Amino acid sequence: MLTEERRTRIIEIVNEKKAVSVNELVELLDTSAATIRRDINALNASKQLIKVFGGATSMSSLDVNTKEDAVKIKAQKNIHEKDSISKYAASLIQDNDFVYIDAGTTTLAMIDYIDNYRAKFITNGIVHAKKLIDKGLETIMIGGRLKKATEAVVGPDCVEIIKKYHFTKAFMGTNGISIRAGFTTPDVDEAMIKTEAIRHAYMAYVLADHTKFDQINSVTFAEINDCCIITDSLSAKEYSNHTVVKVCEE
Repeated sequence: MLTEERRTRIIEIVNEKKAVSVNELVELLDTSAATIRRDINALNASKQLIKVFGGATSMSSLDVNTKEDAVKIKAQKNIHEKDSISKYAASLIQDNDFVYIDAGTTTLAMIDYIDNYRAKFITNGIVHAKKLIDKGLETIMIGGRLKKATEAVVGPDCVEIIKKYHFTKAFMGTNGISIRAGFTTPDVDEAMIKTEAIRHAYMAYVLADHTKFDQINSVTFAEINDCCIITDSLSAKEYSNHTVVKVCEE
């Protein structure tokens, strides 16, 4: 298959599936992974698809979210669902755990339910750090550049700090979950932080209400099987075939 023909076919597949992995394209097009990656890089550069970790997603604005609401807006959405998710997540914290808490509204709600004072906590969330110390919990705040929209610390300094730690548990937020694209966020800097925290955690949990499923944002920070999911409802049962999913029923 000629290069132009192969790349045209890749675009067709991506637009049809919304998101596709390198391995899937290797099987469908009977070519090497190195060739597929070069094709994805070229098509990404020409803005015909969006390159994500391990594959590619459609360019359609209906398929890929590239913007993020401010914290105050997100905090008013799905409050009841976030409450049940965060309550269960907090119950997983045990004595002597070293816990990473990602910036985000669901992870922030989780702090209300933390009652283990023998665990230690580290976070890149500004409000999260304040809430943790107000409860009298032993807390480390990561340093770096402050991002106004999400009230989070981001940037290369933050990544370097996280590399020095090894967490027993990490509780992460996400903007989207897809079997093919994994866990996604609109922001490259935040994606770097999330990826590093997951890499340095013995167990990683993504806290996400049902509206996050089958949503794709522009940057993948983890594959679907890298984290367990804690959610309030699961209509697409196939997710349970790819990772552990805990549904918090009232």
